[in-house]
Amino acid sequence: MKALVTIMLKDGVLDPQGEAIRHALGGLGHKGVGGVRQGKLIELDLDATDAEAAKAEVTRMCEGLLANTVIEKYSIEIA
Repeated sequence: MKALVTIMLKDGVLDPQGEAIRHALGGLGHKGVGGVRQGKLIELDLDATDAEAAKAEVTRMCEGLLANTVIEKYSIEIA
């Protein structure tokens, strides 16, 4: 079983890397990009066989280590 965790900065938190990407895209001639937010994608291979138990375990991983919940939000997809 796989878990995909997407981690993004919360709305309202400045994203200097996203702004640098937006600026670089403009410099390369890509016009019309009003904003960029960048984040992380973490893929976990799990031994679990129950999707609900796997999601609960990955939630604990996010809360304890993978995401800084003060400034980041996360979503979990179990596949």
